[in-house]
Order: sequence, then structure tokens, then C-alpha cells
Amino acid sequence: MVKYVEEGANPQLARQLLEGLADLVHPHGKLDSARTIETYLTSLRDLLKRLEEAGFRGDASTLTRGRLAEVWMAIASTKKEALARLTLARLDDVTGVLRPDVRELVDGRLYNPNTRVRRRTLPPYTETEWQRLADACRSVVRESFAAFRHAMGQAGRGDDPKAVGWSEESVQWMLLHQGPAASAVLGKYVRRSRNRPDAVPCELYPGWATQGLEGLYPTWEVVWAYQVLFGIHTGLVPDGLADLGLEGIDWAGDVTVLLDYIKGRSGPESLVLSAKAARLLRQWVEHSAPARAHAPAHLRGDLWVRFALRGVEKFQSGEIGQPSTKWVRRYGVLDDGGEPLQIHGHRIRTTFESLRDRSGWRGSSRATIDPNHSPQVEGDHYLQVATPAQQAAVDSIIEEAQHDMIRRARPPVILDSDDTAELLARYPELVGKLDLDDSVIAELLSGERDVFTAACADQLSGLHGPKGKPCPARPWVCLLCPLVMFAPRHLPNLMRLKAFFARQWKQMPAQQFMAVFGPYASRLDQLLTEDCFTAGDLAAAAAAVGDTDHDLPLRAEERTA
Repeated sequence: MVKYVEEGANPQLARQLLEGLADLVHPHGKLDSARTIETYLTSLRDLLKRLEEAGFRGDASTLTRGRLAEVWMAIASTKKEALARLTLARLDDVTGVLRPDVRELVDGRLYNPNTRVRRRTLPPYTETEWQRLADACRSVVRESFAAFRHAMGQAGRGDDPKAVGWSEESVQWMLLHQGPAASAVLGKYVRRSRNRPDAVPCELYPGWATQGLEGLYPTWEVVWAYQVLFGIHTGLVPDGLADLGLEGIDWAGDVTVLLDYIKGRSGPESLVLSAKAARLLRQWVEHSAPARAHAPAHLRGDLWVRFALRGVEKFQSGEIGQPSTKWVRRYGVLDDGGEPLQIHGHRIRTTFESLRDRSGWRGSSRATIDPNHSPQVEGDHYLQVATPAQQAAVDSIIEEAQHDMIRRARPPVILDSDDTAELLARYPELVGKLDLDDSVIAELLSGERDVFTAACADQLSGLHGPKGKPCPARPWVCLLCPLVMFAPRHLPNLMRLKAFFARQWKQMPAQQFMAVFGPYASRLDQLLTEDCFTAGDLAAAAAAVGDTDHDLPLRAEERTA
């Protein structure tokens, strides 16, 4: 043990920490590198040294929150603190030696903030910048693919130049069947043998070999446009795009495509591609087929295989770096200030997340954020970088949620008397807020303003619909509305609604029922008690109710039988 820790270190605690570290090593844990283990040992040596200087000589069972907090607050390294916490947590998982309050501290937040987390997150592109970038990439891809189709057509009509002579068709035939290496022959004939009878005519390819290759073998600019456009359609970050292979693509029919990729932060993931992304992927596989056919065997399974006109390695794969300012200016990819747009892969993902359709998240317990992210990741990397318009929308959602929580917490207004004076005395705040005059109160008490489950103070208030229009809310929504008042005459309908909830509970999954009807069912349970109505009224109403949908104003899809 001495060889792993400093001489004179607390032997009991050192042995326990090494036991926790050993359980983190493969096959028990994920540590499988000697270099990583040495990093852990460095953090443990630092922890033992600081505890020794603080006068601590006990084992892990005698550690206190105060002692650990003192040590970790003095450490100026996020990594050392984090690795020490992981080791102590694993030691406690195996032996249960730590006190409960100490384990709570170990599992808590770091005292030394992670500068990587605190760094300024790149904001999403504005909608106009996003549109310019997408349009430029589509233009490059569209023009290149049209040239590819034209070159393939020429190659199909051509033949070996040795047999039929030089023409665009024969050149493209040669490049398709013999590979891009044949361009060296083309270049030699063009540059050095213009006076030979079998030389390539000067007007055929004035741009020499490069011009002849561009049709069948897309340039890096085209490949980069494909990658960016694919990221725009899918939100995949560069480290997920770089290592994509054909074996990770599951062609499930003509439209549906399942993509398996590697996400640097979390490992292997899968994604069902949208129709646009699937079409683009099919097009790229077709576009890259000539390069794939002539590439070395170890690159043919890569998705982004390509032929490079420059560089030592002629066949390449993986992610392409950032484009030059010249490319950005040529295709008019400018920011809102008229300057060349700074293109960053992770910024593309941020924009994708901020603009994506969230309609598919309904019914989730976390319906306002992406279910593929933890709440912390969503808040740190996506919600906080919204554009002003999106931030206003988020603020509006938060305000509505807060108002909804306040409405749910307010007790229901129960009318057990037809006396206007009693209503004024019991609910002065309600009368003042809704600006109820004597005529309105009389109508509420007499039933002239009744809806299905209650008496409504103002059906044209626009609380659940446009102002000035009748409220479109479903019957159960009234249960939590601040404009309603309940009286004994409403009990039969409330009982019918309770029976409806019971039938829905039997035929719906519990999670779905709670998402759709949960808050209203809770309010109904609160109403139908002797705290709100008398036992006689409740019994009489229950006796008059049948277990059917016929007495409720339901839509066809809401019926239970």
C-alpha cells in the first residue's frame, strides 16, 4: 500500500480509499487505463495529505461533514475534489462505512466550480442566420448533385478513351471505372502533350484534372455542406457525425431510417431520422458511391468517405473542419450585422434544440424539455441561450404555470345560501376582484349563470379562450377556474363527473390519467366531502347518478363506452 500513497499517510483511511478505488476499476467499474488510475491516486494522496495536516487520524467511519468541507474548500482543483468524491462514494456503496450526513455531502455539488460548466455557452443562431446557412448548404448540395447526375449520365454513354478517343463522356467513363487516380493521366495529356494526336483537346477541360473530377467526386466544400445540412436536420453534434458508418444505418423502408451514432458525452445513441434527413442521407450515399468504390477497404464502411484533391491521404473520412471565410462570403452566409457568419458545430445543435418541434413531448412528466436530456443539461446548455423571442415565450410559460399553481392552491367557493349579503361578507376579495354587482350576484345565486359543474361569474372573460367569446373549456376544467362557484344544485353533475373519472381511470394508463385528469380529480375529491356540503346533499346527489356517459357533454373521442 505504501507504494501507492505518500509515506506516513493515515494507513487505515488510505487502505479504505484504495478499496473504493479498486472497485472502480474494470470489470467492477469503468476505469481501464493506468493513466486514469494514476490520476485518481493523485487526488487520493492530496486528500490524505490535507486531512493529515488538519490533524485527522481516524478512518472513514469517523469522517465528519465539517472536516471534509474544510478540506475540499481549500482544494483549488475541481478534478481532485470530484475524483475524491467518486472514490468515497464507491467505498460507501461497498462497505456502508460513511455516516449518512457525510454521504449526503459526498453526493452533493462540488465546492470548486467546474470552469467548463461556467463557460459562456454559444447562443443559437437567429432565425434569419439559420435560414441563410441552410439555404447556402442546400444550394451547394443541389448544384453538386445535379453535376453528379450529369457526370454519371456521361459516363453511362461513354467508353474507354483508347477505343473511342477523348470526349467528356469518355473522360467521365475513365474516371468512374478506373477511379480518381486516372485523373493523373488526364492531367498529363492536357499539360504536356497538347501537340500529340491523342492529346486531350484544350477546350475539353480547361481546368485540367480538377474540373474533370468535380462531377463524380465531390469536393470538401460539398461534403462539408452535406454534413452541416445533416446537422441542421438532426441536431447531431460533430463528434457524433465524424464516426458514422454504413453499418449504423438501418433502412427501415423507403421513409424511416434509424441511425446509430456515438455521442461523445454519453456514448452510443439512436435516432429516427426525419423525412428530410433521411432523403439527404440517401442522396449522400448515392453521391459518394464512386469514391467509396475506389477507396481503401478500411474506409469503405465509413459514411463520409471522400476523395481529396490535395493532401497526402487522397481518400479521407470523418468530420471536415470549419469552412474558410472565403467560402462563407462566396455563398452569402452572413450574420445579421453583415459580417461573415461564425459557424460552429455545437452552435448548430443549440439552434436545433431551441427551434425543434416539442409537440411530441406532451403527456411527459417533463413535457417542457427534451426527454433525452437531464433537467440540468437542458437548463445549462439550451434554455438559458434562447433568443429574445424564445425567452419571452419561456417566461410566458413560467407565468402561466405559476398562475395555475396558485389557482389550484385556492380553496373552492361554495355557495350554501341564496343570501347576497352572506356572499359579500364571506368572499369580499372575490367580489372585488371580479367586480360583481348586485345583478350578477343575483344571477349567480339563482342559477342563471350555471355551466355544467358550477356557476360562472363571466363566461366571456377569455380565461380559456379569446376574450369576448364563450369559454371553450371542457366541463372538468371549470373545477380549477377562479371564476366558478359551487352550490348544492351542482352536486349531481359533479357526481357524474366523478363517475366519468373513475371510468377513465380503468381504461387509461395511470401516468396518462394523471397528466390529463389528475389535478381536476384531486379538486373534485376535495369538493365532494362534508367539509363543503352536507351529508344529506351528497347522498341525495349520489343516488340520482348513473354510471354512464349519457348525462355528460362529451365529445365522441372522450366517451368511455
